[in-house]
Amino acid sequence: MTHSHFGQVQFENVGKNYGDFTAIPNLNLEIEPGQLVTLLGPSGCGKTTTLRMIAGLETPTSGRILIGGEDVTRLPPNERDVSMVFQSYALFPHMSVLENVKYGLESSGYKDAEELALKGLDLVGLREKAPRLPSELSGGQQQRVAVARALVLEPQVLLLDEPLSNLDARLRRLVRTEIREIQQRLDFTAVYVTHDQEEALAVSDRIVVMRDGIIEQDGTPYELYESPASEFIADFIGEANILDCDIHSLNADTASILVGGKGFDLRHRNHSVGKGKLAARANSIKLNREVNGGLSGKIKSAAYLGDHFQYEVLSDLGPLFVIDNNTDELFSNGTTVGIDFDTRGLALIGGKK
Repeated sequence: MTHSHFGQVQFENVGKNYGDFTAIPNLNLEIEPGQLVTLLGPSGCGKTTTLRMIAGLETPTSGRILIGGEDVTRLPPNERDVSMVFQSYALFPHMSVLENVKYGLESSGYKDAEELALKGLDLVGLREKAPRLPSELSGGQQQRVAVARALVLEPQVLLLDEPLSNLDARLRRLVRTEIREIQQRLDFTAVYVTHDQEEALAVSDRIVVMRDGIIEQDGTPYELYESPASEFIADFIGEANILDCDIHSLNADTASILVGGKGFDLRHRNHSVGKGKLAARANSIKLNREVNGGLSGKIKSAAYLGDHFQYEVLSDLGPLFVIDNNTDELFSNGTTVGIDFDTRGLALIGGKK
């Protein structure tokens, strides 16, 4: 095996059926060595099935899967050189932290299992917890032990299945930063499954958004946020209001558009002149007291969330969901407001690659 393929994952025309149900119709996907790629999508979109097929916990109905250039489609999990981190941590409760991390090394016949296990605990900053039982650790620490246990085997690919979903919001931020930092430092390939858009944006080199077993869009976090290929993507990544607009002129990379009587110049990807769809992020809509003959709306509901307000506004363009970081002034229900847009939060939907 050439080292250049080490850690590469390839799906070639992979299908997966459960009886009459097609979970994955025909998946082609390549994950490059050293990348952290997130499979993102709503429940039932096929992301976990895809991950389990890499792990060998599910067998494809058709097509083949290669890891490091080797066809592993029919290989059992223990012959695949991958490690998996589950959302439930899956630590042995009666074993110490050190024994948990050592377990896989010993079963694989490593002579210096203890030394390697301690190094693994160093990686996640938990060496001093080595003698403790899992029940004596916080959820975040238990998940870091699970990551250490997977990493010490030096797999070609680390698989993470919703690894943070059992943690509270603050811990999720801390542990995801830690996982990303370790992945970048050690430069291993990781495939990460989540349904949390913010988590995907925060940790990924690439995000593959799935829907009904099909890849809806595949790109960097920036590309998916700034150039959504469909209404589904625009709404799924960074809550967006989908608005009708008119595209009235194009040059190389900007389009002049009109929405609600206001004109903007936006980046475009091979759109055409005529009717278009626009994603307006919730935080790109600005509300003000003066209407000034422009676009206006009426506040239907208002909620105070500490560092911002959330509004539902009824407008000529349809209902709008608005996040307003100006907390000096709350607009109460029934107030008529002027509506403006911040160009940075607007994106034309679709267009061809």
